[in-house]
Formats: sequence, structure tokens, C-alpha cells
Amino acid sequence: MANIYCVASNWGKDFFTHEDRNDFYLSGHPANVWAVGNNPAGVSWIIRVNGNAMVKSEAQALVDANVEESQVLWDNWSDEEKLAAPGTKRPEKYILP
Repeated sequence: MANIYCVASNWGKDFFTHEDRNDFYLSGHPANVWAVGNNPAGVSWIIRVNGNAMVKSEAQALVDANVEESQVLWDNWSDEEKLAAPGTKRPEKYILP
């Protein structure tokens, strides 16, 4: 089953629940983009969180722009700043599921 996509701001507790995760696929991405299983429960979740639904190409463009911005920030860090943030690496582009 294909995914649908939306932009929604995670407000914390109960933004998504264990039941939601059991009812449909859900994954969060940069720029507050969410990939959501395309079923009635997923559509209801998008409505519940006031998500702005969009097609994959629009969602991918938002993610790409956010990653590119993060890459510029990373590239401008000094070597000392990079060493002071262990476990971090330069953000990489990827394809949404």
C-alpha cells in the first residue's frame, strides 16, 4: 500500500499513539514531513493533527530543502564544533518511503 504525506507539527504527548502506530504506517522526516499509511486510520490521523496533505514530490522537495540547509550549517561548523558534537555527521539526502 502506498503512503500519503503531510506536514504537521509534533506537539508531543498524544501527537501519535501506540494505537495509531498499530493502525497505520507512520514515519517522521525533516521539515515536519510525515509519511502515513494510506488507509482510513492514516487519513483520520492527518485530519486529527491538522496536517497539510500533499503529494510525495511536494513532501520530498520540503525534506530535500531542509537537508540542504542542514548541510550548509554543518559545512560551516569549525572542526572544533564538529568534534564537540560527537555522534553527529553531515546530513544526507534520501528518498521518502
